[in-house]
Amino acid sequence: MKKLVVIASLSASPAFAASGPFLSLYNTNFVVLLSFLAFIAVLVYLKVPGKVTAMLDARAAGIQKDLDEARALREEAQTVLASYERKQKEVQEQAERIVETARFEAEAAAAKAKEDLKLAIERRLAAADEQIESAKAGAVREVRDRAIAVAVAAARDVIEKQMTAEANDRLVDAAIGDVQAKLKLH
Repeated sequence: MKKLVVIASLSASPAFAASGPFLSLYNTNFVVLLSFLAFIAVLVYLKVPGKVTAMLDARAAGIQKDLDEARALREEAQTVLASYERKQKEVQEQAERIVETARFEAEAAAAKAKEDLKLAIERRLAAADEQIESAKAGAVREVRDRAIAVAVAAARDVIEKQMTAEANDRLVDAAIGDVQAKLKLH
């Protein structure tokens, strides 16, 4: 079957469709050949292959230029990317240092605040102790003064009951004599 298809396709060639001698203007194959050769001659006369070659060369040069620019831009982008990555790393390190410094300062401030609070509490306790001691001393003084007043009043009552007018005159005379003697010494 394959052989039959190959034989049929070779026998139905367009070259066999034309009739008459080949070098005749009535033969379509000859006319097509002449037209094709004339077309090629016009293209060569107008230097179309050179122009097409020049255009292709120019396009190839443009493409090469675009590729070179793209390559340069890629390299520049990689350089910029590396620079930004380096800067990002530096900024990250700086941020870590800032956080560490802030943490250290916060801990130091907390320790200082704790110490200040401790000192303030100690001062307040000392002040409270002083107030307690002062109040205690005041209470003791008040009790002592009250006891002295009570003792003096009791002594006066006792002395008034036991003292006579004659003994009173004798004591006054003795006191006056003591004052005179002291005044003479000076």
